[in-house]
Amino acid sequence: MVRTSSVWKIMLLGMLAHASLTQAQQTPSSAPPKLERIEEGSDTPITVTPPQERGAKKKIIEKREGGRVTEVQVTTGKSSYTMKANPPSAVAQPGDPASGSLRPPQWKVMEFDLFSKKKQKEGEETEAAAAAAPPPPPAK
Repeated sequence: MVRTSSVWKIMLLGMLAHASLTQAQQTPSSAPPKLERIEEGSDTPITVTPPQERGAKKKIIEKREGGRVTEVQVTTGKSSYTMKANPPSAVAQPGDPASGSLRPPQWKVMEFDLFSKKKQKEGEETEAAAAAAPPPPPAK
């Protein structure tokens, strides 16, 4: 008897859950949604400038070793990245990470100059030396 009552409780719980889910669903309305009128845009035509006039200077530098491209540096405007080739390996099988011909591109995010203070001091010293030197004698 105890077993029968627990089965009925579980079945009743499942039927209640199913009934609550069917009530929660909404039926879509048969009326179409309201449409808004969009005003026309301006009459000014669109002008498209060719890439050469935009100021995007493209510079590609290839480095080769033995006729094989090992590194490519691409600079376009302010953006620049480097593509490096994987060195050839005789043991790499197709599908291995070493078997691919290119690595992912590398972007130069920031460049730090650790010796800038020394360079500034050297530049100031040369300027001071040039300023301290006597002017050349006038030509006769």
